[in-house]
Amino acid sequence: MTDDVLNRPTVHALLADGTTVCIRPAETGDHDQLQGLYEEMSPENLRLRFFGVSRRSAQIAADRAVRPHPGYRALLAEAKGQVIGLAEYDTGGTGTAADISVAVADGLHHRGVGTLLVEHLVSAARAEGITTFTADALSENHEILRLFADLGLRTARRFEGPEMRCTIELDEDENYLSATEARGRAADVASLVPLLRPDSVAVVGAGRTAGSVGRAILHHLKAGGFTRRLLAVNPAATSILGVPSHPSVGALPRTPDLVVVAVPAAAVPATAEECGKAGVRALLVVTAGLDHAQATALTAACRTYGMRLVGPNCLGVSNTDPELSLDATFAAGHPSPGTAGIAVQSGGVGIALLDGLSRLGIGVSTFASLGDKFDVSGNDMLQWWESDGTTDLALLHLESFGNPRAFSRTARRVTRRMPVLTVDAGRTDAGRRAAASHTAAAATRTMTRGALFTQAGITATHSVGELLEAAALLHSQPLPTGSRVAIVTNAGGAGVLAADACAEAGLALPTPTPELVDDLLAVLPEGAVVGNPIDATAAVSEDQLRDCVGRIMRHAGVDAVLVALVPTAVAEATGDDLVRALTRATGHRPKPIAAVRLEQALPVELLPTTDGRTVPAYAEPQAAARALAHAARRAAWLARPAGTIPDLDGVETARAHTFVENYLDANPDGGWLDPRQCAELLGCYGIPQLAWAWADTEDGAVLAADRLRGADGRVVMKGHWPGLLHKSEQRAVHLDLRGDAQVRAAYRDLETRFAGLLTGVVVQPLAERGTELFAGVVQDQVFGPLVLFGLGGTATEILADHAARLAPLTDHDVHDLITAPRCAPLLFGAHGSRPVDLEGLEQLLLRLSRMASDLPQLAEADFNPVLAAPGGVSVLDARVRLLPRGAQDPYLRRLR
Repeated sequence: MTDDVLNRPTVHALLADGTTVCIRPAETGDHDQLQGLYEEMSPENLRLRFFGVSRRSAQIAADRAVRPHPGYRALLAEAKGQVIGLAEYDTGGTGTAADISVAVADGLHHRGVGTLLVEHLVSAARAEGITTFTADALSENHEILRLFADLGLRTARRFEGPEMRCTIELDEDENYLSATEARGRAADVASLVPLLRPDSVAVVGAGRTAGSVGRAILHHLKAGGFTRRLLAVNPAATSILGVPSHPSVGALPRTPDLVVVAVPAAAVPATAEECGKAGVRALLVVTAGLDHAQATALTAACRTYGMRLVGPNCLGVSNTDPELSLDATFAAGHPSPGTAGIAVQSGGVGIALLDGLSRLGIGVSTFASLGDKFDVSGNDMLQWWESDGTTDLALLHLESFGNPRAFSRTARRVTRRMPVLTVDAGRTDAGRRAAASHTAAAATRTMTRGALFTQAGITATHSVGELLEAAALLHSQPLPTGSRVAIVTNAGGAGVLAADACAEAGLALPTPTPELVDDLLAVLPEGAVVGNPIDATAAVSEDQLRDCVGRIMRHAGVDAVLVALVPTAVAEATGDDLVRALTRATGHRPKPIAAVRLEQALPVELLPTTDGRTVPAYAEPQAAARALAHAARRAAWLARPAGTIPDLDGVETARAHTFVENYLDANPDGGWLDPRQCAELLGCYGIPQLAWAWADTEDGAVLAADRLRGADGRVVMKGHWPGLLHKSEQRAVHLDLRGDAQVRAAYRDLETRFAGLLTGVVVQPLAERGTELFAGVVQDQVFGPLVLFGLGGTATEILADHAARLAPLTDHDVHDLITAPRCAPLLFGAHGSRPVDLEGLEQLLLRLSRMASDLPQLAEADFNPVLAAPGGVSVLDARVRLLPRGAQDPYLRRLR
């Protein structure tokens, strides 16, 4: 088997109580432990497992598990070197159905051992083409029957005497993914409790004199008022900063939940091993500079002993809950309690966000500096915030992604409950190099990250400053119902700047209706101009401004209000009075309001209102407009129902798998398919191609042309040889060929110029007029398949008018792909022309997505051009590259 899931020797995952187990194939050396697993079961459990009690049952079961045969697979669960469960299936060597059985050690039931094993067995079975599990159980075996029923898979039951026959369909539908996700979320949150809500903390590496990171963290914990047990580990001291110190972790009077490791890199593995043996549940490693061997040893210790790990090379973690007051960081100050969760990889960015949120008054619920992110990730933190009952705003700064598709599913769910914001770090080549150097993580391309954030509903910003600007508005204001903004100002120039900023941010500036004009002129001073912007003049008073803003807020044609104020000496009202008028006008919400104060010293502030809420005030109109645009996009994303992946007819997945396997058997290193092979693969997915014929002789080309000529008698000839990617650049294309003589001349030209290379030609009828588009897919090793779409033809790379979404595509994703490029108006009938076959275009993209999702070996597919016309859509030229890659299950529960 080449499948990664099947070949992975060990996978670590979390049980329902947050403890870690190892899932791996059973091996010969496990025989005695497996036999002991059964021998130590109570007689009642043995009867339920084997339908009777026999002394030989344990040995027979152990023999079978360690002596596999075709169609048989056994996975065991191991905790701290002890086998605690076994799940196995057997097809009998044939067919797509397999019998399944599960055994869990006595005393370890109800912790999710059996369910986790079955999930991994389901993933392995799917990879081998198994579609159904069957299981026989005594009808009184309620635990195993409940396990099968709660999997989330379609299960049928049938009584056969005292036994129950269960048939489980292995389709990976939304119900199964949601059930698996819910189990994983509960386990993940339970595993983070010792890290983020510990009852006791020990700091290893706290020095006796000032200057060490460990001492700084110990001081922060004590000065921050940590309410639980605090200890230090230092063999040369009995007390540090008034905190009791002990010579080793093993010598501590009680085993701490969380240990902060601030020792030299060379000592980190041994410290982690000592912590694991003592029963510590979580490590926070702030030490930087671990080499590969040290990093491997650290990870191994955490997995062996079931410790969650933050870091290494990080700033620390904090939880501002007053009942805990955990500040295990070495930041300059303590974060203010609040409702924003923060997860960052960069300590510097973390400090900036902690300071910024504290200054704004939003405050922080929990903070995690993930550093090199060996274990705990942004995905873990999102699930924590989702369940902590405090967090209502999530801020992320992630330079790498371990499992983007699992992250995307989590983010889509969490984003419907709270705003999730991120800084899109590493957008340029230089930035990606810096990220890789800083975090030792693989860089990701900008378009792929953008697709991930867009599809998951994440608000992506370009800087920490923009992140805080957007957070201020999303925290304090309701979401708009659209993108229509009314601008009010007491200075014409400020209004113009605000109007430019809104337009550049993609916001609409509607012209006020006559009714609104009359309504506003009735309350504004003489000389006011009611357009958009609304110039209230420098003479506007506090009451007039309040009434003006209030009336706009009640107007149905406006979704948000931006008020640009400058201090003047004209009106009786001072600048502070005008701001007070603004904060008094917010009682008419639920529309968002934002202020721009050009004289403001800070980039963004939150101004208190008379009703106890706040209004964001910005020093620059661009910042206010960006924040409103982010809010409008979030509102639009929330208003749209979750997309669905449409069913497609005429898809032959099994035939496609067979084709790919046969190709890679003949070409072990992979390669580009020739035109005939491309056509066969595209045919498996019903992807339409313009009629064509292959010829490898001059006479064959003439016969093909005679067969394919349309009404006008013209054909196209394209040369082919292995490795040819850009035919136009190589001048390996002849267009508009008429008659046999021109066909022969074209073939001879290609044969002469590309002697020794040319293996044949493709002959096609000259395509009708239409819009030339590009559609393609690339398999990202981290993110999976990315589908691209946009303007095609020879200028596709120069114009770069492309959009991208991660596969599998939903109906909404396809709509977004088609409407996002700048060329989109051409598809919908610009300048009075008829629209292209949009349904056919959607089908093409959905089928391309399906092909990429089905076939991990599909490294690249390039359809250029795709001809879109009112009468249909077809691929004129296709390139496909296959590589020997194994499938991965992105939703299988496992730790990094």
